[in-house]
Amino acid sequence: MRRRKSLFAGLVVAIAALVAGTYLGFVARAPETSLPVVSGAAIARLFATRLVDANGKVQALSQWQGKTLVVNFWASWCPPCREEMPYFSRLQTKYSANGVQFVGIALDTADNVISFSKQQAVSYPLLIADSEGAELIRDLGNSRLALPYTVVLGPGGEAQLARLGRIFEQELDTLLPKIVRR
Repeated sequence: MRRRKSLFAGLVVAIAALVAGTYLGFVARAPETSLPVVSGAAIARLFATRLVDANGKVQALSQWQGKTLVVNFWASWCPPCREEMPYFSRLQTKYSANGVQFVGIALDTADNVISFSKQQAVSYPLLIADSEGAELIRDLGNSRLALPYTVVLGPGGEAQLARLGRIFEQELDTLLPKIVRR
């Protein structure tokens, strides 16, 4: 009987440790910092893309080739996406004279993006992507198709950062001057 109690207690402790480890591994995990493989072909497809903006005008991403480009995939229903936008706007204003351009690509409906843009002032273009957005985000290293997802490209088109999940203002404010000076 004593042996069964010890075995049961050990099993309970093992299960508790497994649950705690899983929780810490998924919930309290630090943001991903490794750069996914972003091929030159994927970057070329990005710059070949033409998407409609919130005003209904077609925008070619190639117009920003040669700039430091911060591409943020987002959706109006995504709370972390909406939280990033005010400081993306501040950084767009701060660094635009240095050749930095932020672009938001919404994996959302046109109606949602238009409604959002009327409620929230954003100082950079918001483009609307349908199924093409899923292909772009996957090509740029986000196989999970999760949001938000941000890719920073240097002026030569080379990937400098790719982040799944919220990215913080201080991190971008530190990174952008380094890329611009190269």
